[in-house]
Amino acid sequence: MSAPSPSALPLAPPEKRKGRPWYLPVVYRRIYQGFFLALFFVSLALMTDQGVRLFPVRIFFQVDPLTAVGVLASSWLLPAGLAAAVIVVALTLVFGRAFCGWICPFGTLNQIVSWSTRRLRRGPFREVNRWRPHYRFKYLLLIALLFAALAGSLQAGLFDPLSLLARSFGSGIVPALHSLLPGGYRPRLYAGAWFTGAILIALLAANRWIARWWCRAVCPLGAGLGWIARAAIYRIHVDVSACTECTLCVRDCQGADEPFEGHRVSECHVCLNCVASCPEGVIRFAPFVPAAVPSGGVSIPRRQLLGAALSGAALLPLFRASAGSASAPGPSAIRPPGSLAEPEFLARCIRCGACVNACPTSALQPALGSAGIEGLFTPILVPRRGWCEPSCTLCGQVCPTGAIRRMSAEEKGWTRGRSEVRIGTAFFDQGRCLPWGMATPCIVCQEVCPTSPKAIWLEEAESLRRDGSKVRLQRPRLDPSLCVGCGLCEAKCPVTDTAAVRVTRVGESRDASSSFILRRPS
Repeated sequence: MSAPSPSALPLAPPEKRKGRPWYLPVVYRRIYQGFFLALFFVSLALMTDQGVRLFPVRIFFQVDPLTAVGVLASSWLLPAGLAAAVIVVALTLVFGRAFCGWICPFGTLNQIVSWSTRRLRRGPFREVNRWRPHYRFKYLLLIALLFAALAGSLQAGLFDPLSLLARSFGSGIVPALHSLLPGGYRPRLYAGAWFTGAILIALLAANRWIARWWCRAVCPLGAGLGWIARAAIYRIHVDVSACTECTLCVRDCQGADEPFEGHRVSECHVCLNCVASCPEGVIRFAPFVPAAVPSGGVSIPRRQLLGAALSGAALLPLFRASAGSASAPGPSAIRPPGSLAEPEFLARCIRCGACVNACPTSALQPALGSAGIEGLFTPILVPRRGWCEPSCTLCGQVCPTGAIRRMSAEEKGWTRGRSEVRIGTAFFDQGRCLPWGMATPCIVCQEVCPTSPKAIWLEEAESLRRDGSKVRLQRPRLDPSLCVGCGLCEAKCPVTDTAAVRVTRVGESRDASSSFILRRPS
């Protein structure tokens, strides 16, 4: 057998230790995986006022090609930060789906669970770990998401692995861990945390039956990189003339690309486990080797491609025909300050949960129904859970797509005069308000109102009680021209369960049609 090309990685492990071979590229891969997994969680943890100044917390979202293509298709604009996704595309054109096997934090978590549960899978490893027809689904899902984006509905973030992982940990797993800690601090509570966390747990649990099932069957980012990988310079090559068909290469294969039966380059995660496990050393990772099978190893019937495209294009009219859509968002769909108008916001938001994770008061929550199906997992302000801090602009600083524009605290201007940035308006329920409906003194809402002058002012009044006695009160009144919708009054209202003062999105500055004040022509 002829010697390998000098540009190829070693044919076989040069050393053995305790009966198992050492193969340095696999060792390097594990180091890279650990580094990028830690980097991802550090980025989430640093989404604070000080952390944003010191660290590029949006880096993972900005190098995501699926995010870049989805935002470009839905809004016909590409935020400058997302141009960094070309780095991953270039990496894929050289090495194939190395991002999936070496960098992706969700892929690393799936691999860890797959490795730890490998002994629970029953049957011959050749059959358990081989390619299955339903692995085509990720390509069909990618097509459906891209056509939905072209129609104006960006849903790619629901399935993007980076957005899914950040959303699941930020508003699901981390709050669950906080609930186990002793008291003494304000816990972070999120609507549907059980649902968000359960999705991640279920996807990780699927690895018990099929290794890296999410990566093989569902991940649309992996599907896109797989298509690009068909033109990759480096790929796996098997010298079939020297192969003994022992099939050990399929035992630890992460992508079910089956190098022993015709390498599927579009499915390969470049884990290089097959190279390390080959006892004859006939598998190598080298440049410019011939393709083992055409079309990257995966063929999809045209009818399925057409059906996926039509399904994606049909999503927008179905979404917009329902209540709570971009054309008619519900009153409780209060968006963060600096958000674009609803149609543009939904065309940019990737549901990554970065703004929800960064909000210091937990006022931002993932929407489960109030923003409609189209707005699932998009951020909304829930004042009863928290309030929008007047000087805080973190949500715009961590947003990777510009769905929430960046601005300074001075530009937000909630503590000086009349601000041009408003996210809603407060309304009083006089039947629940203590001074109005129960003849009980209370001025909490006026005291906490942060605007200057205050949007809530007090009216001196005298109320007659049932026993005939009189009590002098200060009843709160609202100046809607000064209210910014921060939610502090609702958050601090002492009336339990439903507050006596409630904020809705009416009057928000991002959309002129949201005004509730009739303007007379001059």
